[in-house]
Amino acid sequence: MTPEEKRAQLGSAWVFQLLEGKQLSRTAAEKLLHLGLGQITRISGASDLGAVEAADLADQIQRYLVEETRLGIPAMVHEENCAGFMAREATIFPQAIGIASTWQPELAAAVADVARRQMRAGGAHQGLAPVLDVCRDARWGRLEETYGEDPYLISRMGVAFVRGMQGELGPTGVAATGKHFVGYGVSEGGMNWAPAHIPPRELREVFLSPFEAAVQEAGLRSMMNGYHELDGVPCGASRELLTTILRDEWGFDGIVVSDYFSVAQLWEYHQVAGDKAAAAAMALEAGIDVELPSTDCYDGPLAQALATGLLDEAVVDEAVRRVLKLKFELGLFEHPYVDRDAAEPFDTPQQRELARHIARQSLVLLKNDDALLPLAPSTARIAVIGPNADSSRNLIGDYAYPSHIDSLREMQEDNTFGVPMPDGMDLHAQTVPITSVLDALREQLPDTEVTFTPGCDLTDPSTDGFADAVAAARDADVAVVVVGDRAGLTWDATSGETRDRSSLDLPGVQEQLVRAVAETGTPVVAVLVVGRPAGSTWLHEHCRAVLLAWLPGEEGGPAIAEAVTGAVTPGGKLPVSFPRSVGQVPVYYGHKTSGGRSHWKGDYVDEPSSPRYPFGHGLSYTTFEVSGGELSAQQVAAGDEVGVTVQVRNTGEVAGDEVVQCYTRSRGTSVTRPVLELRGFTRVHLEPGASATVTFRLDTTQLGFYDRAFDFVVEPGEVEVHVGRSSVELDVSSAFTITGEPLRVDTKVFDSQVEVS
Repeated sequence: MTPEEKRAQLGSAWVFQLLEGKQLSRTAAEKLLHLGLGQITRISGASDLGAVEAADLADQIQRYLVEETRLGIPAMVHEENCAGFMAREATIFPQAIGIASTWQPELAAAVADVARRQMRAGGAHQGLAPVLDVCRDARWGRLEETYGEDPYLISRMGVAFVRGMQGELGPTGVAATGKHFVGYGVSEGGMNWAPAHIPPRELREVFLSPFEAAVQEAGLRSMMNGYHELDGVPCGASRELLTTILRDEWGFDGIVVSDYFSVAQLWEYHQVAGDKAAAAAMALEAGIDVELPSTDCYDGPLAQALATGLLDEAVVDEAVRRVLKLKFELGLFEHPYVDRDAAEPFDTPQQRELARHIARQSLVLLKNDDALLPLAPSTARIAVIGPNADSSRNLIGDYAYPSHIDSLREMQEDNTFGVPMPDGMDLHAQTVPITSVLDALREQLPDTEVTFTPGCDLTDPSTDGFADAVAAARDADVAVVVVGDRAGLTWDATSGETRDRSSLDLPGVQEQLVRAVAETGTPVVAVLVVGRPAGSTWLHEHCRAVLLAWLPGEEGGPAIAEAVTGAVTPGGKLPVSFPRSVGQVPVYYGHKTSGGRSHWKGDYVDEPSSPRYPFGHGLSYTTFEVSGGELSAQQVAAGDEVGVTVQVRNTGEVAGDEVVQCYTRSRGTSVTRPVLELRGFTRVHLEPGASATVTFRLDTTQLGFYDRAFDFVVEPGEVEVHVGRSSVELDVSSAFTITGEPLRVDTKVFDSQVEVS
């Protein structure tokens, strides 16, 4: 390969840089593809192409590369897919935080499997998910894209997602991409791209852990750096992160791709490089193989860095080898074109039913005073109120296709990153059908009088609609108030990337709307369609029932309606602690003994130090009892296994789900440990009066930590085991002792085994 051909394999191009109408532009191809190319950015996600049109364009691009370039190397096509394939005709699943609320990793795998098949049908080979960030700051706009606050829960969801996405790779697999490496979800002030202040031990035990599990257990094939800095070093310039830890310690042998524009940001934003040539050398030396979303620093500036001795050619050679290796693993050389015979229709009834099922499973019933929900069959008049009640758009996350079309529309006037904008693209193209909560309630309740008034806009300060909302509530038996966020990356979005908030109250005048409705005396059901924990103390104290829907996707409206009416019983659990106010942030269950309260008084002057709702919390329309707690042994050697067995019984009158959660606490260790650590969980469905036996089998190496010498060890001592229904409702407790000498662990165990009978 010539130096120019090598550099081309480390670069990329936006799809709309290659378009003429909906076809490949010959002129653009001769300019951008004549030396080959590493990646194409978002053929589906950054265009108005349908599935067949996207496949046609992908084949045109590959045909040019295979037949009209000297080396004939196909390009990888990458797309976004944290809540399903981000494409015009693809299924929009619940946002990742909702998937985490199911506490069912198999559903994360199912989402990834559908996305994999749809992506391959659209000519894509790499997905920029899962988001493996541990997020403990509800102000941060991207919390919605994460699996929550706990490294164990995140790792289980992430590993399942990677396995579903990658399959066995080859011509049917899609390379998953872990992001954002690492610590992005605890940024200074909860602000996007801000520095993260994480001590080294916590970095390894908490924030690196989900990424390590994805690499070690699931064979993750791609990693993406975070935008932020750690201790003065931008993640994209950190050889310690991207090479020493990732490759040398963990054995990762896939590719590292830059988060969009982050190579140039080493010069322009972080100012640790003197120019783009220095930025290119710094990023490649750190371990970033491919520059996304389009070639900038890895073209002329990289050539300059090589010519002036800033970078050794051997570093480029190694990056190219890794890129080509992954292309071989994906079967691109043997199968560069879309397999039309294997391609499935998009958004099929089966795929929509899966989206409905996950939306149902993701709903978290936070509060239900006097069993207001489900609504009684005798309810004659329902007032549906709120700006999110009749909005299908606001049911989806920030990385769903309509959200990014919003971004393209905004970029026509405010193009911060200088992205080359497409000509003639239909920015109002029809996407998949989405039913609003209002329409779904009317469909669920054909014999009930259902009135509607929005009351206010999402962010507009006008209260002109309050009078109609109050009148509607007074005339109703119950008010269902659907409030919350609009996810996206645009100025009118209130959740999502760059949409960080300094308050956790609802945006705009929605809080005042809820208060006005509740003060009528009509019972209020608050449905929170949000990307983060939200709602004031007043709202949570005065609404009789609060149903957290997160951003439930294309089938979220019907799922919410089914839960409100009792057609389904909510069983989701919180994957994050739910703060009482922004002043508590960060609040999370796995704090140290000296954390979580103000010593010696405990609470703040003005509110409790505990979260409003704890990690793992979620109510049901039935009740459950957890008992037992028998251990398989009272003493075990480091490296051995111990089991804990409990019985869970449905003590109510309807069928429902309970998530049985197993936590440990280690005492007498050489360094301080969290007061609780999640070690296992399982979601169990039980009919009224039915029971199940659940056994958690813990390998003691799963309890390891980094000692004062920074060796990963299991130390002798007492380990408490707690099993229950949340991080606070710990129904049974027991303890065992690890005996012998400290054991240095070379091969980590990331997961416990769970048996249900």
